[in-house]
Amino acid sequence: MKHASLFIVIFLLGLVASTLNSPAFADKEDRQLTRQIKKKAVKNARKEAKKFKRQKWYVAPGALPMDKQVQKAWELQYMEDEDGYPLYIVATGNSVAETQSAAKLQAMELAKLELAGLVQTNVAALIENSVANSQLNNEEAASVTKTVAASKNIIAQEIGRVITMFEIYKKIDKNVESSVRIGYNTELAIETAKKTIRKKLEEETEILHEKLDKLLDF
Repeated sequence: MKHASLFIVIFLLGLVASTLNSPAFADKEDRQLTRQIKKKAVKNARKEAKKFKRQKWYVAPGALPMDKQVQKAWELQYMEDEDGYPLYIVATGNSVAETQSAAKLQAMELAKLELAGLVQTNVAALIENSVANSQLNNEEAASVTKTVAASKNIIAQEIGRVITMFEIYKKIDKNVESSVRIGYNTELAIETAKKTIRKKLEEETEILHEKLDKLLDF
């Protein structure tokens, strides 16, 4: 009887495990997660869009309505990778110019620079944790710190096509103010920064390739 009970328990556990690992269950979980993200995004989007409208912001002719643009932004901001980290690094930029196109261009450049700064900060923290394992001497470690600190503008130049989450405008006397929010895949951003920093270190220092491999192994 005990053997029969044990067999039933093992069978049930196997059935549960099989169900949890099945594609159908995974699809159901994904759908539930998508619904949760959308629900939270809609709530935040409505609140933020109302605030923008009160402040006289508007969207460009032919663009998606403000509510939809802001909702898209929040949905992307809530997305996570398989480890629970944000899927996108998000940055904003604001600029005032005589024309809408000039204001948008400047706002995008500022947003990219902010994005590069966020990437630089993340990579600097990861590199700091790797310094001890890469067996760098004090001089080499100082060179790495200096190169990473000066890498923001270079990273900004290397960042590829970003996702424009939303773009809105407001009249400021005879000028136009542009506000944009952009996103860039976190993993891709980290890899771009690593390549950029490695190239600079190879050009400006004599740190061995083996040490650089260990330093940037994250």
